Formats: sequence, C-alpha cells, structure tokens
Amino acid sequence: MTQIAKALCRGYECLVSWADLLDRINVYPVADGDTGTNLKISLAPLRDFARDKKNIGRQLALAALGNSGNIAAAFFGEFIKAENFAQLAAQTAAGRDQAWAAVRAPQEGTMLTVFASLAEILADEKIGPEQAFLPVGDYLQKAVPSGVVLLPELEQAGVVDSGALGMFIYFDGFFKSLAGCDDLCPVTELFKGRLRIRDSYNAPLTGSYCVDAVIDVAGTCDDLEKKLDRLGESLVLVPDESCLKIHIHTPDPVNLLAELDSAARVVKWSKQDLDARNRIVPELEGQAIHIVTDAAGSITRKIATNHGITLLDSYIVSDAESRPESCCSPEQIYSCLRKGGRLSTAQASTFERRQCYEALIRQFPAVLYLCVGAVFTGNYAAVTAWKKNNDPTDRLKVYDTGAASGRLAVIALLTARFAGQASSPDQVIDFAGQAIENCQEYVFIDQLKYLAAGGRLAKTGGFFGDLLRMKPVITPTRQGAKKVGVVHNRAGQLQFALDRLGEKLSHDFPGLIMLQYSDNKKWLAAEVQARIYSLYPQAEIMLTPLSLTSGVHMGPGSWGVAFLP
Repeated sequence: MTQIAKALCRGYECLVSWADLLDRINVYPVADGDTGTNLKISLAPLRDFARDKKNIGRQLALAALGNSGNIAAAFFGEFIKAENFAQLAAQTAAGRDQAWAAVRAPQEGTMLTVFASLAEILADEKIGPEQAFLPVGDYLQKAVPSGVVLLPELEQAGVVDSGALGMFIYFDGFFKSLAGCDDLCPVTELFKGRLRIRDSYNAPLTGSYCVDAVIDVAGTCDDLEKKLDRLGESLVLVPDESCLKIHIHTPDPVNLLAELDSAARVVKWSKQDLDARNRIVPELEGQAIHIVTDAAGSITRKIATNHGITLLDSYIVSDAESRPESCCSPEQIYSCLRKGGRLSTAQASTFERRQCYEALIRQFPAVLYLCVGAVFTGNYAAVTAWKKNNDPTDRLKVYDTGAASGRLAVIALLTARFAGQASSPDQVIDFAGQAIENCQEYVFIDQLKYLAAGGRLAKTGGFFGDLLRMKPVITPTRQGAKKVGVVHNRAGQLQFALDRLGEKLSHDFPGLIMLQYSDNKKWLAAEVQARIYSLYPQAEIMLTPLSLTSGVHMGPGSWGVAFLP
C-alpha cells in the first residue's frame, strides 16, 4: 500500500471515530442529524482505495448521500488522483474547484471553506513530505469555526458546521499519516464550547424530502439544471464519466422523478422525509455511564441513537465495495445473497478501533463497552490491549458478553435504559453483568448452504443438510454458536420458539422479547409476533433486523428470538 493510499484510509478511520458527534451537531443546511452517518457511507470507498483505484471515482459518486456526502464526493473525485506528494497541491485545488462548482448555492463556513483553506496551505512551497505535513491540521483548524459567524443557523445553535468539522478531522488524520503520526485529533479541546446544540435552538420544519439520484448521462445538462432549481434547494450535482449524481431537497419528489425520467435513465433513486427523521440527535446526557456496543448486535442505528448507545462497526464486504454494517441495507444484502453474490465480513482495523475508544473517553466521563463475544471476533482482545497503555484511570469499562445478534442487542438496550435512571456507574455495570448471565437467544437458520459458502460449515454438510430439509437452531454462547435443536419447516421453528419461551417465561412476563428478521419480516410480524403477543400480552415485543454480521453468514430466511427472563 502506498503512503497516499494508507493516508486516505487513515483519514476515513479518524472520521468514523467522531461520526456520532457530527450527527449530534448537524443543523446546516437542515437539522436532520445525519452528517456523520452520511460521510461514513459516502467516503467508505476511500477505505479500499488501494484495492480498486480504477473505479473509485464512480464508487464515490454512487455511494454519496446527503448534502455533505455529495459535496465531499465531488472533492475527493479529484483529490484521489494525486499519486504522490508532488501532485497533492494540484489535485487539492482541482477538488476544491469541483466541490464549489457542484453546489448550486455554495456557502462559506462549510466544508467548502476547509477545501479552499487546504488548497491555499498546500500551495505554500514550505509544505511538503513527512514532518512538514504535520502543521496542516493546525492551519485548517482556523477554517472550522468560521461558519458560526457566517451562517445564522450555526450561530443560533451555537455549534460549528458538522461537515466542516468532519473534513477537518479527515485531513488531520490524512496528513498525520503522511507525517508518520497516529495521535488522535483533540476535537473536544480544539472546539470546546461549539460541540453542543443550545437548548434554546428549535429546528424549523422544511416540508421537503432529501433525494439522492443517479442518472445515466455524462456531464451536466443546462435545461435539467434549470428545472431542478425550480423543484428544490440544496442542489448538488456531481458529474462522472458515465453518470450524473444529483442531491436535492424537494417538496415534490414525484414530479422530480418524472423530470429525471424524461431526461435520462434513472440508475439509482432514494428519498427520505426530512421532517420525519430524527431532526436533532438527542444529547447523550442523563445516563450514569455511556453505553457502547458492537453493531454485530441486532440494533439499528436509529434504535441506538434513541437509546443513547454508540455502535462500533465491522464491515460488510463484496467484490465491489466495503461498507460499515450499520449503514448497509438488509434488503440489498439478502437480495445479493439470493442471487448467488459473495459477501463476507471484516473487522475494523486496530487503528480505527483505537481511535474510537479514545474518542469515546474524550466525550464521556465514563463508558461501558458491552463487547460482542470474544469467541466471535477480536474486538475484546483489541480493547483490552488498548486499555493497558491508554486508560490508566479505567474510564472505559469492558464486558466480554459472550453474545452476538439479538442477545447482545437485548443486553445493550436494557442496560442503556437502566443507565438513564441509575444513580451510579457501578449500578449499571452490575445490571449489565446480570443481564449477560440471564439473557437468552435462539436463532433459526433456514438454509445451511450460506454457512457452507462462508466457510462456517463443510460444503458437503451444507448440501446434505439442505437435501434433508434440516433447519438447525443455535444459540450464541461464550464457547461459540451451540446447536440446541433441529426442525424441518417454519412451523417447527415457531413451535420450538414457543416451547422455549414457555419454559422460561410466565404469562404475565413484562419484559423485552426481541424478534429479528432477515428477509422474512412480513411472516414474523403476521404470525410469530402475533402469536407471542397473544401468549405474553404484557411483554414489549420488538421487531428488528437480524444483525447483518450474522445475516451474511446465515443467509436469507434466518430469524431469531432473544429475551431476558
């Protein structure tokens, strides 16, 4: 891997460690609380730059989401063309020009200002390889707070622009990598007092949808641009050699889609109601200790946000891309598997994990990490190794839960809820320990061939298992996934689940029962959830996607039930 490729990846890994903070302070151009998430998704191709340089520009355009993600994609489409130190200044200037041109109404004080400042810095002949790159972050730091003065929304909220901060964090990591330095960016110190939205701030409603679309046309079209100007705002256009990426906030997505259809073939299309989303991410206050867990648990990013939980991602890997698992679409994952596509999972790098641990203890006085079982991943080994030299006051408490998927999710959710009413961190830690001991889960696998394809089962075993219509039932333990039964059809799966629940729970059970679906949500909602609710009317029955780490290996048709007796 070249130094440039390594630095591109390092910048992304630094950005990931602060993504939740970026979501929490996102108020411009609209307060939709997703800048960090969108940048994680949009710039994920940079993590694999060394693997696929040829297609990286198109991957950035296709992956880009939201205002920040699309502007960043426009910049990096040029920036990544620098093959060595000598070309960085020219490609930064080209990226700056491309990003400013992509935005229909560019604003100072946003990430555009960071790009412009970076281009100016690198134009200085004194900035060069190795240690001379180290001061770049110091220069860029001055560009971030400018938005508080220039943009009324930021001044009212009392925060820096989240996109500008995200790019500062990225480039701080990028240039420190080139200089051979792995220090964490001291974000909470550099921008102290500008990282929390004022209680008095009220985000206005927009009446609009956030639309991201890709059309099959090279370059831009003046007539189309004029039509888009009339249909919405926050317009960003990112041209690629064979397509045009469009981002816009519009009150009329139906008319917008019709206009795009008339102009060219629509390759990709998505819309989200800006006013229906979590407009302001809740401040993570009121918890006796902050809860962290792995995205390998069956917790969506939305559920985690609403419960004040930080998720640490692994990655879902295909031939074309690698993406954080909590940012993947279950529908696309299972569709790919059914078509015979090859998917796998990969751990975050040791560097990324360490950056995340340090970012957490800089944001919260006390943290409890409910780690996926050590038998399933290396996460527990990584965090305990980091703690030996970096956490002398033991601010980051760690539990090896021995759990994954729904069992890990139930433990984390109930611990987070308890943390909101507990009077001390020790009470929460004790509660988590009891939850780990008592929480149970059963996972039902529909077809063994997916386990065989991923190397989790001998291929002959997978073939004969499917031939004999064997559907194993497993439960995650500290020793690994343990087979606890075999059934032959869906009816048998449901009866097995009901029998086990009946052994553990009384009719008036008031706790949480979590049902996890793969591509079978309708069946679980119509039959399984309804049946369980009839037996346990006082229980909270949550229907949520099965962890994609589990789903990739277990395949379509799998599902699970987890509960805390």
